[in-house]
Amino acid sequence: MGKEYLIAGNWKMFKTVAESREFVRALAREFDSTPGLEVVVFPPFTALDATHGLEPKIKIGSQNMYFEEKGAFTGEVSPLMLRELADCVLVGHSERREIFAESDEVVNKKLKAALKFELPPVLCIGETLAEREAGKTLEKIRQQLEKDLQGVPAAEMGKISVAYEPIWAIGTGRNATAGQAQEVHHFIRQTLLDMAPGNTIKILYGGSVKPENSLELLSQEDISGVLVGGASLKVETFSAIIQHALKLLNA
Repeated sequence: MGKEYLIAGNWKMFKTVAESREFVRALAREFDSTPGLEVVVFPPFTALDATHGLEPKIKIGSQNMYFEEKGAFTGEVSPLMLRELADCVLVGHSERREIFAESDEVVNKKLKAALKFELPPVLCIGETLAEREAGKTLEKIRQQLEKDLQGVPAAEMGKISVAYEPIWAIGTGRNATAGQAQEVHHFIRQTLLDMAPGNTIKILYGGSVKPENSLELLSQEDISGVLVGGASLKVETFSAIIQHALKLLNA
């Protein structure tokens, strides 16, 4: 088997239950299940039950979770609860880190909790514009990986996907060039191999991904998928990105 692709769409705080169901059904009509292609959408909590299992070719992920199994944590959702509603979970998205002040220590707890409850995590990492301009991108990435994966057994690492999302490129219309993204992805892959030799972790790029740049991004050697924001909210644009992955698989 050659390269495998994971095409993921993070809807953030958009779409009602009815809109989510309609979108998943419409998206499923746009592509055929193909070996090597995995498609995931991350609806809001409110739409997880309505979309999970709706279309077998589309997996459903949760955008967030708390690290405790149960307890007096008003407003939070546990991995035990999510296991019935989702196929995977986002951990450490920059909006959780920046807006809700989630530290690497909290991200580490969430990652371990997701693994404990067999909810494959997608770990998001990335640098700010100031860090990029100061030449500290790789230093920041290494620090995040070391802190977020601290204490995770090497045998469990293969259950994790990593999404590199430069914070300066999320929702700004700016994006890393394919070359910039490849450089960081290669560094991530080497760092992960140092931590867990022999692992086959998928590394996704996120940050203003759209049909216009997705083919070039997916063509890079160390990029095994994309985490799409705004362009995943419309069937036309998200399915166009999926088609680019299919084109590369069938090349």
